[in-house]
Parts: sequence; structure tokens; C-alpha cells
Amino acid sequence: MDALKLISNSSLKKEVPVLNIGDTVKVHVKIKEGDKSRIQIFEGTIIAKKHGGVNETFTVRRVAHGCGIERVFPVHSPIVEKVEIVRNGRVRRAKLYYLRNRVGKAAKVKEAIK
Repeated sequence: MDALKLISNSSLKKEVPVLNIGDTVKVHVKIKEGDKSRIQIFEGTIIAKKHGGVNETFTVRRVAHGCGIERVFPVHSPIVEKVEIVRNGRVRRAKLYYLRNRVGKAAKVKEAIK
């Protein structure tokens, strides 16, 4: 618990882009395989954000080979190298869990016009 307090109070926090629900993002994740490490990109739609502050997490969903995959990433985790925003989505919900039941074009989120 003391480590979390140190991180929350320190000014060494890395810059995190503004992540919104419905955005399509590319998350660059460090993967360790034995003694080697590499960066893997996970691209998908943000369907949920939880908690806040140091404990904040976001859930990214993608469909690969007809199977839905969801991963939860801590915002301030050292394994998350960077987060790129591909496109902004226009949604009216805080959680997009309804996308789990949709297939094809019905599972898409409309793009926000700015």
C-alpha cells in the first residue's frame, strides 16, 4: 500500500493520453518470454473504465478470428509502454458491455465528429 501512495504522490507519472469510452486504441504492451522481452500491440475498442487515480484500469475489446477478446490494462502499469488513439468514438454509455452480444457491423461504434 505504501508503494501505491508513493506513486500517487510522486511527480514521476508518465503522460497518459485522455482515454474515453468508445475510442479505438492501440496499446503497446511489453511481453516477457524467458529472458527476452518484446512489444506487442493490442488494438481494440475501450468498453469500460474503472476505479480512478493510481488504480485506474481500462478494458479493451477486439474480435480476432471470430472470437471476442477482452484485456484489462492498468493505466499506470509499467508493462503498458504507450497508448495510441486511432479514432474517437461517439457513445452515450459509460460501459459498452452490450457490444459483447453484437456481431459484425452492429458491433461498431460510430466515430465522433469534431
